[in-house]
Amino acid sequence: MSYEAVIGLEVHAQLLTQSKIFCSCSTEFGAPPNTNTCPVCLGFPGALPVLNREAAAMAVKAALALQCKINPVSIFARKNYFYPDLPKGYQISQFDRPLAEHGYTTLAGNGTPKEIRIKRVHLEEDAGKSIHDGFADSDRHSYIDLNRSGTPLIEIVSEPDIHSPEEAHEYLNRLKVILEYLEVCDGNMEEGSLRCDANISVRPVGEQKLGIKTELKNLNSFRFLKNALEYEIARQIQVLDQGGTIVQETRLWNTAEHRTVSMRSKEEAHDYRYFPEPDLPPLVIDVAWQNEIRASMPELPEARRNRFIEHYGLPEYDASVLTTSRALAGFFERTASLCENPKAASNWIMGDLLRDLKEFNQTIEDSPVQPDALAALVRLVDAGEISGKMAKDVFETMFREGKSPQEVIGKKGLKQITDPGKIEGVIREIIASNPKIYEQYRGGKKATFGFFVGQVMKATKGQANPQLVNDLLKKVLDA
Repeated sequence: MSYEAVIGLEVHAQLLTQSKIFCSCSTEFGAPPNTNTCPVCLGFPGALPVLNREAAAMAVKAALALQCKINPVSIFARKNYFYPDLPKGYQISQFDRPLAEHGYTTLAGNGTPKEIRIKRVHLEEDAGKSIHDGFADSDRHSYIDLNRSGTPLIEIVSEPDIHSPEEAHEYLNRLKVILEYLEVCDGNMEEGSLRCDANISVRPVGEQKLGIKTELKNLNSFRFLKNALEYEIARQIQVLDQGGTIVQETRLWNTAEHRTVSMRSKEEAHDYRYFPEPDLPPLVIDVAWQNEIRASMPELPEARRNRFIEHYGLPEYDASVLTTSRALAGFFERTASLCENPKAASNWIMGDLLRDLKEFNQTIEDSPVQPDALAALVRLVDAGEISGKMAKDVFETMFREGKSPQEVIGKKGLKQITDPGKIEGVIREIIASNPKIYEQYRGGKKATFGFFVGQVMKATKGQANPQLVNDLLKKVLDA
């Protein structure tokens, strides 16, 4: 029997506020353990939470970017459960009245756009972090770091519209790019700023009823998400093909063994006993505040991609690559505006620049070659002052030494030879030195033309203008 997977993702994104969601403690990552804490985020009796206005504004930005309907009134609730790094014994979240609902984002897919519905976006606080050390029972210790406790989160819950690990990967990447464009989340999965849970089931192709789902918890990298989904889909299909039944349970991805393992069954699942948070008033997002937030939002990746295609005449592939980050898109626009050759700017950025940045583990913000220098290089090629081949060598020196193209060209003496008389003189010397090959050319062996081109370029150390070499060589050989 053929099966299809049905996947829904719950994505948790830490908001880039300077302070926590209900207190003024810093959200700095990497601070000494348990130093960014206070009675509120430690859950001391009598300590009252106060909502961070900036966290609410960032959450609204994200919801608007995902085409969600903002609820004018949303309610915070207590989500009750015990965990060692949850000092209050409950998490302040939103339940039946979330911040926003009924949005969507669109995947490019394989050339056929696909809409993934967003069920809800809500605000909540993060828990602390448990750190486990040691392997043997006699040497095993656990520690609690509550610096992360109270860090503001948004949870973005999709409808079960995803049907493959590849779509899940693209959807998560799309969310990451949008959140980074808005500057509401840094998307750093290694630091836990972006992580997700996946609900997954399989069903016979053509069947409308959903199968029994399992939940995969705490997937904190794109690779883990894809690998875990691939494994879980295959596992569920194998169980069904062997006549078994899928058990509704929560599973974890074991990175060492490359398989999912059971964490708890449905019978062991938490009863969160939600009820409205008595210490926080309803969150009111009126139209005026919505409009103010909307006006502060930047151009989003999809709109920017379309503008790059229409305004700069770029191919869709180029525009898609260049808009994968706000910084990269800005780098391209500054370069294109200074050189007036958008396609050449795109080629240099997508090729040599991104390759070298990856090789040296650098970001576009830290690039040794800035837009003004790259634009100057493009202009020199367009003006015929250096050849494309020479420009490649110039760029590598620019990247490694942080010099302008003019400095590199002057230092290496790489300026292109464009004097027809000088080039023709070299051509005649080459012909005189190779009379037999010249006679072969005159006898109809036109393939020898490439030999003469190579000899001229070698004699001029690659500095002769290639087009001029070809034109003058043909003129002299055919005379």
